[in-house]
Order: sequence, then structure tokens, then C-alpha cells
Amino acid sequence: MYYLVFSGFALQLSAQSSPFNIQLEPLNIPNVGGLQSYAYGQHEGKWLIIGGRLDGLHRRQPFATFDIAGHNNQLIVIDPKTLQKWSAPLAALPVAMQEQLSSTNMEFIQEGDFLYLLGGYGYSNTAGDHITYNKLTAVEVPAVISAIVNGASFTGSFRQITDAQLAVTGGHLSKIYDTYYLVGGQRFEGRYNPMGPTHGPGFVQEYTDQIRKFKINDDGNTLTVNYLPSITDTDQLHRRDYNVAPQIMPNGQEGATAFSGVFQKTVDLPYLNCVNIDSSGYAANNAFSQHYNHYHCAFLPLYSASANEMHTVFFGGIAQFYDSLGILVQDNNVPFVKTIARVTRNANGVMAEYKLPIEMPDLLGASSEFIPLETLPTYANEVIKLDELPADKTLVGYIYGGIASSAANVFWINTGTESSASSQIYKVFVTKDGASAAHELNTQSTGTLRVQVFPNPNNGVFGVKFQLPKVTRVWLSISDMNGKIIEREELKGLFPGENIVTRKLSKLAIGNAYLVTLETENGKGNGENGDSE
Repeated sequence: MYYLVFSGFALQLSAQSSPFNIQLEPLNIPNVGGLQSYAYGQHEGKWLIIGGRLDGLHRRQPFATFDIAGHNNQLIVIDPKTLQKWSAPLAALPVAMQEQLSSTNMEFIQEGDFLYLLGGYGYSNTAGDHITYNKLTAVEVPAVISAIVNGASFTGSFRQITDAQLAVTGGHLSKIYDTYYLVGGQRFEGRYNPMGPTHGPGFVQEYTDQIRKFKINDDGNTLTVNYLPSITDTDQLHRRDYNVAPQIMPNGQEGATAFSGVFQKTVDLPYLNCVNIDSSGYAANNAFSQHYNHYHCAFLPLYSASANEMHTVFFGGIAQFYDSLGILVQDNNVPFVKTIARVTRNANGVMAEYKLPIEMPDLLGASSEFIPLETLPTYANEVIKLDELPADKTLVGYIYGGIASSAANVFWINTGTESSASSQIYKVFVTKDGASAAHELNTQSTGTLRVQVFPNPNNGVFGVKFQLPKVTRVWLSISDMNGKIIEREELKGLFPGENIVTRKLSKLAIGNAYLVTLETENGKGNGENGDSE
């Protein structure tokens, strides 16, 4: 196989001063089990954990993947201050509630005392198959926490309705002012099979391609949903298993940003651009490319009103790119990574990505959650007010669970032992003096070519996908790791927008790595996501 990497011209990371530093400290609580892809609510310092998986990365064999043994059928309460854990089985609840609340990748949001959970995927005994649940469940968090801690009944603190439009898994539920936004995700029916839906036992997979907008009417007894017109975009909203983070936009208004996600319409790789959402609509940002932290992971939103800067910090997980000695490396197997990175939007709306000087302690973070302190100064959408944090080291919350992997790429060799659900909890600290540890700007994040090479590695036949804001002359170069150019040509027949060219090379040595560079009339780029400077 041949490995294609990218020239260092546009891939070098540039050290930048930082508005803050991040620190992690492990917190160990006895008998806290591993869990990933769960939902949570909280009250007075205690967490209520619902659903999720007890195992690691799902296996690829249909008979083994998402099996019922991996369902979390317990309601869990954790107190990170007193280092205590309590649990109670779901068995006291009606079967329909038990099934949904033991599923994985539910969308959820807490509003006051109530945690709203919708969708989720898992095996249903009632249906006799794996399904995406068409349910919305409201949970009275303080009452359930109290009941579990004191061994009392909690059945009266759950209410559930059925709604086909809420049968979604792997999306995100956000709230902008008084409206809920169900962003992306999919409806998946049947057993997962990496060979596709027509291979036995087969499945049905339907991306929503939508932002579904609605209001939840809840008086504590009756629960109803009133829908507003949905937004449909089969290209930009064709995303799942990703991060949608609350934001404060440059105009000071509340919003949300959908970061990355899978899979692109034309290739099985993550999206690199993002989609900004506010109460007036949405817009894809194709002038920004996120290279780190592509799948769902713990994230921390911070906004500085004085600088009008929105920062979103992502903790580990799974990504198509990682840094190696200052060079951005593309791995189209999309491995587990340790990277902690932030995306910052400035006062002019320009977004850029920075790699932090610290990493996750191991290949951790995928399908974990950041659980903030309830006492933090925040906006209504729970974005933290960075300017109001103390100047010194401040505890802002915790990261719990997620998938812990023994190696970067385990999917195709996964027997169920190569990864696991992590039981580790980390304290997350913010220090506003960032001068002591500069963050490194990924210069490719502000590029416009957004180039990707696939497959990688390959046998000498590969494609190069890139964007052209306008027609210009473009040269493609292949060189070895010593800088010797092996092939160089000017590409023909290009047009504005997305371009894909395929090449077959025969002069490469098997097992070696080669550099791919795109060069335009305005400057050089790279074979992953080049600049056109």
C-alpha cells in the first residue's frame, strides 16, 4: 500500500497566544462503571445518567453489534463532590419507557427541573428488532435523583409521548431562545451491517437532512409538541454522530454550530466545514475547516463578551486528522485520537482551529460528555461567560465516560476487547492566563481549497477532492519525503465549487509515504485541505 501525506508548507502549525489554558485532573469514584453515548441531567451537584452503552466501539458483525447485553438498564446518580454513586433498575417503569431509556445516542436537553429525551437506538423486545425510538420522555430530575438516593419510587416522575418526527438517533437537541432545534441525525431500523443495507440481515437508514424546529408545551402533567417549519438541506444537514455546540454569535445573539459530522454525500469521510444556526436560519461556513475532533465528544463552550470571541473546546474522540511533530497527518480510516483543540470565532465571524498543548491521557473522549458546574456564570443557552470566571485556575466541570480504545484503528479487527466504555472522570479547569502555554493555529482551518485525498492508504489509485471559490490554474504535485518531486501536472477542466480528480500512479515504492501538494496561482496548498493564499 502507498501512504499519502501532505507537504509541510500549509500544514505547519503556528504557535499563538491563548486566551485561556485547560487542565485535566482525574477523579476516581469507587464502583462507577464505564458508559458511553448516554444522556444526563443534574441537580444540586448530583448527576442523573440515563441510557448509553456499557461496551466500547460497536462491533462490525451484525450478530454482535449493539447487542442487548450492552444496554444500560440502570438509572445512575453520581455525586462528584462526595464521591458517591447510586443506581436503580429501569424495571419499575412501563416497558416502552424501559426500552427507550436503555437506548444509545438519544438526543437530550435539560430545561429547569425537566430533562427531555427523544429518539435513541437499540434492541426492542416489543418490536423484535433494533429500532430508533419514536418517543419523547420528560424526566423530573430532582425528584428522580432524590428517589434513587433514598431508595424510593420514581415512577411518577417520568412521562412519555409517541411522535414519529422524533424518531432520530445521533443528532443533537439544542434550544435557541424559546425554540428547540433537532439538528441532523438519522432513523436507523435493523441491525448495523458495514457491508450496506442490502446485505443480510439488512437495515433501513434515513438521514433526516433537517433541522426540525418545535416547541415543547409542558405544564408538569401534559406533554405536547408544536412544530414549526423544518429546514431541509440534503447536502449540508446530512450529518450524524457529531457535535452541535451552543454559541453566542458575533451579533450577540444566541445560536448553535454543527461541527463536522459523518458522512459526506460523495465519500465516506467526515465533513470538514460547519453549519452556523440562529433564530433567523442557518448558513454553512465553507471558509473554515475543522480537522480535529470530528465525531461526538465532550466539548466546552466559552464566550468572551469583551473580545466578542466564541471558543469551543473539543476533547479527544475520533478524527480524520492528527498532529505529528507539527505536521497535520490525514488518516482516512478516521482513528481514535488524543487531540484537545478549540475552534474560535472572532468578532468578524472568522473561524479558526487551534491545537492545545495538552492531550487526553489516552485514546479517550469519543461519545463522552462534558458536565458543567451548575454554579458557573452562563448565558441562557449554557455558554460559559469567560470574562466572569476568576483569573486563576477554576473548576468548570467534568468529563465522564466515553470510549477508551487500545489503538488508533480498531474497527476492522474489533472483537469487542480492543475498546471499552470508560469509567474515568476528569475534572476540567480553566485558567484565563494563557501565556504560559500557547495554542497552535492550524493554518489549514482557514483555507478555502479544503482538499482531501481518498482512499488513504491506497494502491496507487486515489482521488483528490477540493473546492475552488473561482476558476484558477491549479497544479498537483507528488513528492517523496525528501522533497523530490516525482510527478507534477496542471489540472484541467476545473470549475467553481467541488472538484474531484482521480489519478493512477505507478512510480511509487510500496510501503512508502508521499507528499501531495496543490498549488494555485495565488500560492501553495496541500493535498488535504489547502490554502489558496
